[in-house]
Amino acid sequence: MDFNDTPEEAAFRSDCRAWLEANAKPKSDHSSAGDGMGAHLDTDAVEASKAWQKKKADAGWACLRWPKEYGGRGATSIQNVIWGQEQAKFDTPADVFGITHGMCGPTVMTHGTDEQKEKWIPGMLTGENVWCQLFSEPAAGSDLAGLRSTAVRDGDDWIINGQKIWTTGAQWADWGILVVRSDPNAPKHKGLTYFVVDMHAAGIEVRPIHQINGGREFNEVFFSDVRIPDANRLDEIGNGWMVSLTTLMNERASIGAGGGASAISELIDLAKRIEIDGKPAIEQSAVQERLADFLVKARGLRYTGLRTLTALSQGKTPGPEASLGKLVGAVLGQDMAAFGMELQGMCGGVNDPGLGIDGSTWQSRYLGFPGLRIAGGTDEVLRNIISERVLGLPPEIRVDKNVPFKDIPSGN
Repeated sequence: MDFNDTPEEAAFRSDCRAWLEANAKPKSDHSSAGDGMGAHLDTDAVEASKAWQKKKADAGWACLRWPKEYGGRGATSIQNVIWGQEQAKFDTPADVFGITHGMCGPTVMTHGTDEQKEKWIPGMLTGENVWCQLFSEPAAGSDLAGLRSTAVRDGDDWIINGQKIWTTGAQWADWGILVVRSDPNAPKHKGLTYFVVDMHAAGIEVRPIHQINGGREFNEVFFSDVRIPDANRLDEIGNGWMVSLTTLMNERASIGAGGGASAISELIDLAKRIEIDGKPAIEQSAVQERLADFLVKARGLRYTGLRTLTALSQGKTPGPEASLGKLVGAVLGQDMAAFGMELQGMCGGVNDPGLGIDGSTWQSRYLGFPGLRIAGGTDEVLRNIISERVLGLPPEIRVDKNVPFKDIPSGN
């Protein structure tokens, strides 16, 4: 494992830093680590994110890994990581394009026609259009293939009915990627078809979900006789599951474990500033023990992540470290947020940015991390993946695998 940049990587890092220094302000010593927990977005924040994306696109710093024909740099995976590391050191607008660039763009590039790519990709790159991902459903739980929203062919159109849930950013999205059931007579993985949907189309209703941390980034989305032209279908009819796997693989790659690893320095700083019995909390042996435990786990995550970076820098495909990192990192981040609240004593119950210590950052993180433990695969799903695909343990019995979807008991 090599922790150091190669000469080429060091030169690229220097170029990234030079452009960022000329276009953004460095974060202060006590700035948030930028884990995204509790960052509540509004229209102004979305517009600021679009403007920042446009600035990066104009200067050639947008979507670095995208091929040059789509406006990217054709950069390596490690160069993309380096850019992210350097940008994290600066105060930049909240990113509303994580789904657009990390999941939707790569899916359209892989499965779209030339006409579809020409229609949608430029607006993604420049920040003109925000996209959302319409996958999860109330009745399907963690089983994406169990979705029940329907697509019925009507000439050159498809009529969509059903409901999606936990759709991040649907209220400000211009386009969405959508997987629905087009053939109830096929087994559940075989009867799905994948579409791109105009989020301003008639029959679409978006209802923001008031989250426990005060945010409203998640949404319910209802489809009532929504017409989607067949020209907006990605790949073949009935091949929606395979297209969805492309999206999911890119989603897993774009969700990291930074929430747990990056907050440890902030937690240590908090322990130095908070007093217990008239002395800094960090002088208490019990506090030191908890911090040491968190630090060991955070370092473990960091070095596991470096193993991934080493593989990327050598042009190799990373192993299962991303799944392990997300599984451990999200739990660690939530545990550290809980301890940050505990250190604050009675003030730990104050979840008000205007009144709470450190702007109630720890409270927002504690309430936000459960969502991260669901996004990109629940803890349970990740444990199944690790057990079956990494440890080689026997898979779960799936009695509905080859049964027509319409014949699977629904419990209704």
